[in-house]
Amino acid sequence: MARTAFWVEWWRRFGPASGNEPKLQDPFGRYVITTFVKGTNLGPYEAARHIPGVSGHELSLAANRHFSIALLNEAITDVVNAHAKLDISQAWGDGTTVGADGTHMDTYLNNLLSETSVRLGKSGGIAYHHISDTYIALFTHFIPCGVWEAVYIIEGLLKNASELKPTTIHADTQGQSYPVFALAHLLGFDLMPRIRNWKDLTFYRPSKQSQYVHIDTLFGEPGANVIDWGLIESQFRHLMRVAVSVREGLLSSTLLLKRLRSGSRRNGTYTAFREVGRVIRTVHMLRYLSDPAMRRRVTAATNKVESYNRFMQWLYFGNRGIIADNDPVEQEKAMKFNALLTNAVIFHQATDIAMIVRELQAEGWKIEPEDLAEISPYITENINRFGEYSTHELAIVPDAYEPHLDIDFTKFRDGFDEAAWPRRSRRGTCGCTSG
Repeated sequence: MARTAFWVEWWRRFGPASGNEPKLQDPFGRYVITTFVKGTNLGPYEAARHIPGVSGHELSLAANRHFSIALLNEAITDVVNAHAKLDISQAWGDGTTVGADGTHMDTYLNNLLSETSVRLGKSGGIAYHHISDTYIALFTHFIPCGVWEAVYIIEGLLKNASELKPTTIHADTQGQSYPVFALAHLLGFDLMPRIRNWKDLTFYRPSKQSQYVHIDTLFGEPGANVIDWGLIESQFRHLMRVAVSVREGLLSSTLLLKRLRSGSRRNGTYTAFREVGRVIRTVHMLRYLSDPAMRRRVTAATNKVESYNRFMQWLYFGNRGIIADNDPVEQEKAMKFNALLTNAVIFHQATDIAMIVRELQAEGWKIEPEDLAEISPYITENINRFGEYSTHELAIVPDAYEPHLDIDFTKFRDGFDEAAWPRRSRRGTCGCTSG
């Protein structure tokens, strides 16, 4: 944490709400320690027993008065931008693809966001992450278990302030519905979820006369399940006004999708979004059936998010992984702290991997981009989470990190879809073989 703070200077984002200079003897050290403590969920007073030179009161005061959700988002963005400038990140992706998924987080029962998950059978909340194809988290929400996760899939992309601007979204079944497909399409995003229970899904024909030689049975009876193009045409201007309002921040995509999921079937806006969604999802499912490489990409992207969820929970080891705050704002901050910590660790792991690659090249080894694509920065073997935490590095200015690697990624990136993904799909994101 200290090294990434020196390199990226994400700690400069924090300070008192007044905007004045922090009246701290060592703001750098205080902010680094506070981020580590809150990101690992140690708790200020428990952490003070293992970290020399600080008290629980000082850590608690800094976390409450010098850190906000907006400032944490800015610091996370700083780390994401620095990670994107590392050459090694080109072996993992180009930043145009993002995977969205949530993971269950334990909370105390008596608070506003705690609900019982029907799928998991446990109470708590959901940490919902947008993970770039370069392994780093672009945005994080903390949401109740009872909501449909798909309503937050667009919000994270619109609030992403980093230099990475993904255009393709991968998710699991929770990340799709007709209105979500429609809104993603209108905003210029390509939603490509992994969908289960295909036998229950409906394919829609463009017209009653449309018939197909080999796949006609997918569309049901002849003349059935036909798109109402007249409805789309009559509502098109309204759909575009809604999409522009969402894009400009005048209307929350989360609120819109919640209303569209629970709205009356007689509501014109809902029926128009549903009809556009039927078109886009039918096209997506046909692409999914006909393109094996696309199926591998979707599976690899969703597996990457699941690996991130395991990695962030491994770092969130304090207090048995239970979010101790009952205030929804503090719960959201807890997840932001953890996202900042996790991203900093991922960034540091990437620089370590690059350093080792340069050492191997100096010894005469030939390193190909395909070799680096098999490596994940979600490494845990070199991290000792427990014991006494040394603060001596807070006073040591580290050597500058080297973002450049003497490897030609040009051909690798040009042939990424055709060559790299099929190979990568045979392995899990942690480098181990997967089924």
